[in-house]
Amino acid sequence: MGYDEVGRERSTEPSSGVPAAVLENVFDDPTHGEPGRDRIGVHLGWEFLLLAGLATLGWLLWQEDSAALRGDNLRTLLVAAVGLGLLALAAGLSLRTAAPNLAVGPIALAAALHYAEQGDRGLPASVGPAVAVAALGGLALALVVVVLHVPGWAASLAGAAGVVVFIERRTAPVLVQGDYDPGRSAGYLFAGFAAVAVLGGLFGAIRAVRRLAGRYRPISDPARRRGTLAATVTAVALVGSSVLAALAGVLLAANGPELVAPTSGLDWTVLAVGVTLLAGTSAYGRRGGVFGTLLAVGVVTLFQTYAPERGWTLSNWAVGGVVLGVGLLVTRLVETFGRPRPGSVDKPEPVNDGTISAGWTMPQSQPVDNWPPTLPTPAAPQPVDPWRDPRWEDGPRRWDTDER
Repeated sequence: MGYDEVGRERSTEPSSGVPAAVLENVFDDPTHGEPGRDRIGVHLGWEFLLLAGLATLGWLLWQEDSAALRGDNLRTLLVAAVGLGLLALAAGLSLRTAAPNLAVGPIALAAALHYAEQGDRGLPASVGPAVAVAALGGLALALVVVVLHVPGWAASLAGAAGVVVFIERRTAPVLVQGDYDPGRSAGYLFAGFAAVAVLGGLFGAIRAVRRLAGRYRPISDPARRRGTLAATVTAVALVGSSVLAALAGVLLAANGPELVAPTSGLDWTVLAVGVTLLAGTSAYGRRGGVFGTLLAVGVVTLFQTYAPERGWTLSNWAVGGVVLGVGLLVTRLVETFGRPRPGSVDKPEPVNDGTISAGWTMPQSQPVDNWPPTLPTPAAPQPVDPWRDPRWEDGPRRWDTDER
């Protein structure tokens, strides 16, 4: 099957009136889309509100139970944030490519159950197979999505159903067998997650990376293929999201209670997608913030710790549903105010203008009208008057000779 490179075949000018050569330098599809740079200010503004909410929840939790933010409780809280953060990164990675992976929750729970059963064999023997199976499952999902060119949410939902069947083979909670304690390295784990989240956001703010990650986002007919490069990026994102989900499940099982219940895991999917949307990632793909994932994970983690202190019993379904609803409003905000300004077109870089990058300038060649050069046309010869011939004046006259 071939992949259509939408907008690459035609060189006609788009409906915006901007020449196609200019749009080639500022947008992926010269005949579609909006030329110009996405506006990041809306993301930074929303992230400031998330930071204010994080500070408020931290103060409320400190007032309610200061011990929750000290010692072992703090380490447990940090590890829980890392586990939820890995799930949010998994969902966000697939959302940025416009192919949401709804199987991240079941994958995380299946990996948690596998670790709970095999944890006594050590981390390499218990985590390695779980990650390998998740990568193979993500690859199979990616092939279905990019080869058949079907929506990622639909294909991943079918994959999630298959993982739930694997989970339902267990009828009772599984006791965690391993003795790995992630709390001993909670600070390093959280620092690593924060670095990955922020650096990923910074790279995603770069125009070229932003376009590359969002090439799978439809621009006209959603059933039309978006090209080989878009398919490759989407496949890598789906594999990466599956691996991150498996690592999150192992971390949550090692940090959580001693028993892992064999549920569907879809509540973790709802929570992860909700946190990703709350962070400022668009549900349509491509657009996202810088610090949003880190801040949104902190807000939700603190709230889940603060709620029991107030006597509130809230499941992942309840928290995830509310967060997802707010995240949809954030998506509308991002898509409305994050798109390029109307009529903004970046100045394209000069091409073949005779200027060398070091600052030297080569003179422009002048057009030559006639080559090879022609000789001037000679004037027409003038007729000779025989009566004005010099011979009649300078030569000897015959009659003079006869007289002698």
